[in-house]
Order: sequence, then structure tokens, then C-alpha cells
Amino acid sequence: MIDIQELKVSLDAESGVVHAIDGLRLAIRRGETFALVGESGCGKSMTALALMRLLPENGRITAGRIELEGADTLALPEREMRAVRGGRIGMIFQEPSTSLNPVMKVGDQLLEAIETHTPLRGAAARAKAIEWLQRVGIPEPERRIDDYPFRMSGGQKQRVMIAMTLATEPDFLIADEPTTALDVTIQKQILDLLRDLQREQGMGLLLITHDLAVVSGMAQRVALMYAGQIVEVATADEFFRAPKHPYAQALLRALPDADRRGEPLAAIAGTVPAMTQVFTGCRFAPRCASALPHCATTAPALDALSPTRSVRCLLYAGSDKSPEVVVPLPPLPAAPAAASSAASSLLEVKGLTVRFPIRKGLLQRVAGHFEAVSEVSFSITPGRTLALVGESGCGKTTSGKAIVQLLRNQAEIEGQALLGGKNLFALDGDALTAARRDIQIIFQDPYASLNPRMRVFEILEEGLTALRPEMDAPARRQRLEQLADQVGLRREGLERYPHEFSGGQRQRIAIARALAVQPKLIVCDEPTSALDVSVQAQILNLLEQLQRELGLAYLFITHNIGVVEYIADAVAVMRAGRIVEQGAAADVLDRPVHDYTRTLLAAVPRLRAA
Repeated sequence: MIDIQELKVSLDAESGVVHAIDGLRLAIRRGETFALVGESGCGKSMTALALMRLLPENGRITAGRIELEGADTLALPEREMRAVRGGRIGMIFQEPSTSLNPVMKVGDQLLEAIETHTPLRGAAARAKAIEWLQRVGIPEPERRIDDYPFRMSGGQKQRVMIAMTLATEPDFLIADEPTTALDVTIQKQILDLLRDLQREQGMGLLLITHDLAVVSGMAQRVALMYAGQIVEVATADEFFRAPKHPYAQALLRALPDADRRGEPLAAIAGTVPAMTQVFTGCRFAPRCASALPHCATTAPALDALSPTRSVRCLLYAGSDKSPEVVVPLPPLPAAPAAASSAASSLLEVKGLTVRFPIRKGLLQRVAGHFEAVSEVSFSITPGRTLALVGESGCGKTTSGKAIVQLLRNQAEIEGQALLGGKNLFALDGDALTAARRDIQIIFQDPYASLNPRMRVFEILEEGLTALRPEMDAPARRQRLEQLADQVGLRREGLERYPHEFSGGQRQRIAIARALAVQPKLIVCDEPTSALDVSVQAQILNLLEQLQRELGLAYLFITHNIGVVEYIADAVAVMRAGRIVEQGAAADVLDRPVHDYTRTLLAAVPRLRAA
């Protein structure tokens, strides 16, 4: 159905021409789910944008063909491409906050797509929009259809994006991280919905994701991408049972779970190379623990090892059959001794209740209140991690923002949040500024939380200037360069703007900003949701290391149960604004008591057994 032949995409940047995609070849059959996986910045999303002819202004396709059932879409005039885009090929974008129009109601945005690409109009189109909002799990769709995007949580905005794309019932769907912002129960619902649509319509699906467990349960075939090239193609069974490329093997070893708790994850050293350079050898060689001497000078071809598998690696060059290669990784650093926990709590939350005003009428008078969080209580001791889990919209992020004092002028807040014995809700002026040095937050959406008009260095320096005035300019520069190294960013990236980075790279910037002022407690709101598994392993290792060395405490808001199993000391499960179960991580995850917790854990995707 889709046949991509020798596709090359270039981007003009200040540092030179970025060769984002270099000679890509893919063929996807009707009704097939084809997964494209790889690290952030390797070209996955750029491949999707090229398929839709939605490249940024500085991007261009320099070579290749993209055929949709035999017709070259690159040769179509823009008027005809508009009918293809959204009608025959739909796309779920990675970041719903930047894909939804902030000044249009979500219902109007759904109606625009439905009326453009289907014969439905008026009341019939609105009914269709409500139906799809309900199918993707939006509560009270008849009311929420008239909401603006800012009134919805990150997961709910992602569901609106999915509904808008699927409502036109396209023949082929590109899903770029479709479940990244979703909790596991809604993720299962969306994935089941995609499977049903494929069965009903024979819809082809290009699934771009870093969640290998989702790939394991959804895809028939998998392509692994690195630095603009495909390095391995195989059936899903082959890929997860016996990955061949050293990069694929390392990725699978970087996945967090309970078995790896207490030891560093097998993170892959370094980052994806800059795509402005001219490559002479294997692009993965500088990071490969089993690289051969000639890997640095000889570029490997994508060789077929069998009718269903191809690998781009000199370890297999000239082989008649696929050899069994066990790729050694560098020895893991020894974990430092854990910091002793203080007897008293660092943060103690008592009876936290958050109510948002409901405004109506021309003058927007308060007509009532919506209680987003109700009587929430928990405590965190120094050097420990409490994971707050639950469905999207249950109040996890609202609780975190309330504790960090980001909702003071937006909501009514009751209860106490005692940080080192001081009630954060009662602080003002210099006392509140001093408290902000001790508590920071990593936001869920890195694009919306980074100032697009400021360079990365300025974004990171802003917190140091405001909260660490004793540091002079050279000390700040040294600190920020160290942070860039810690979170896996190249130092030259400090002089770039946020839009020049991929979604995962922007998340690393957000993490560096929270770490800059050396806080005692960090509220981590989905800090690894936008990261691929290798970078996720680096970040989790970093968070674990900082916790052990500095006695940091984390309130870890996430829907990734694998991450919870690896990092959490305690777990609190939220539903509809209340905590329904909490306790030690092992007790809650292995022996859940509440029915909702059991349902949540049952929906978690797992890798296929080897």
C-alpha cells in the first residue's frame, strides 16, 4: 500500500545541511501494522512528515519516491495532496498541545476534519464527533466537545487528536507516538480500537513509538532506525526473540523492570551523531561495544539475512546465515551506597483538596466549583521515591502543580504541604523563593514549558540567576555544561532554540532545568514519557545516581508501570481525585487490593516471551 524508495530528506540549519533521512526504503502492506522504532532524533518523525508532505519550511525531499498504491504522492499538486492528507492518509501527531488550535473548541476542530473529508455536515457531523470522543475515552463527550484544549489534560488532548484523525476513517494511518501521553487503561482501549479499525477497513498502520512493549503486542513487522537509516528489519517475533543488530540488542537490555531494580540500567553511551557530518563508516560504531576496526571506515549495507530479515552491520557481512552474536556492553558502574533516610518526612501532604471555579455567562461569573483533587495525603522521606499513578485526568498532575505552588491564582486549595516542616501554602515573598530552591518540577509537555524565544542556555540559566544568585557567570556556564553532559545533550546544543530539537531532546532540556538549582525534591510529571528506551535508561540512571549521592526525593507521576517497578519505593494509586490504594511498591504491584489497581496492572503491555 505504501512503498518508499530511496527517500532522502535534508534540512537547512545554522550549523549546515542536516541529512535527516538518507536512502530510506520501506514497504507496508494493506492491513499491516509496521512499527518504526529508534532513538529520538534518528529520523522517525521526519519520515512521517515526509510521507504527509508536511516538512518544516527549511526541509526538502532531495531524492526518492513515495508511492500510495502505485501513485507517486511527491508528484501530486498541493490541491490533490490535501485530499490525500487526512482523507486517505491520516496522522496522529506526537505533541497534541502543538497540533490542536488553542483558540478553537475541540469540537470545531473535529467538525473541520469530518466535514472536509466526509459527506457529513451539521448535526450529523457533530454526532459523529461526539461518537468518536466517546470511543477514545473522553468522559462526558457531549459537554467536553465544547471545551478548549487548555481545559484538558495531556492525555485527554492526545485522545482528541486520535479522535480527529480516526473520525475520517483513512485507508492508511501514521501514528507518531500515539499513546505516549496516555495511561495504560486508555492506551489499551486505543490500541484495541486501532486493531478493530484495521480488521473492519483493512487499514495500514505505520506505528512510530519508543514503547517496545506496545510494538511487541501490535506490530507484524519492525524496522529499527538509527541516524537517518534503517539498521534492522524483521518480523516482530524475530526482533524480540533474537535481535541481531548491536543497537537492537542494547535497546532491549535498557528496558526498566522490577528485575533490574537497585542496579544501573544498561544505557547506551553517547547520543545520535550530528546529521550535518559526512559519514565514512558505520554510524553506530562510536557507541558500539563490539565494533570492528574497519567499522569506522566501511559503511555497511542493509543486507538480507533471510526473506523476512535484513541487517545493516559488518558483523554479518558475507555470512550465509545469521550468526549468533552476543554484544558485550561496557561494565555497569557500581551503585553507590544508598543515602540513609531521615526519620522525619521531607514532604508531608495532608488533606490536599483542589477546586477549580466553573465560570459561566458573558461576565464569566463563578457558578460553581469542580473538585479535581479531594483529601489526598501522603509523605516522602529524603532519598526515596513515591510514584503517583492513575488514569489521565484523575488529578495526578494537579496534585503536583499544587504542591509546587503553581495553582495559587487559579484554584482554591485546602490542606497542607509541609516541606521541611514549613507549609508551602502559607509561604510568600522571600520565604517562597527560598522554598523554590528546594522543590522543582519537570513538566509533562516539554514543548509548552520551554520558552521558544530563548536559547537553551538562557532557559537553563534563568533558574540559576533567580534562585542561585551567589553563582557568577563562569560558574553558571560550567554548571550548565555539566548538566548538558549529564542528560545526554551535546554542549553546542546550548546555543540552539527549543524548536531545533526533537521531542525527546526537549524533555532532556526540561530535566536539566529542574536539576540546575540542586533541589531536595523534584516533582517528576511524566519525565520519561517522551523519551526512547535508551535515553530513558540514561535519565533513570541519572535520577537514581542523584538520589543516592544527594539524598534527592522524587514525587514521580507516571503511567509507565515498568518505570514504577524500577524506580519507586512506594506507590499511590489515584482515581477520580482520590488515592484509592498506597503502600510499598512491591506490595501494591505484586499484591494489589483495590479492584481499580488490579484493572490498571492488567492493562500494562508486556514484551512477548522469547
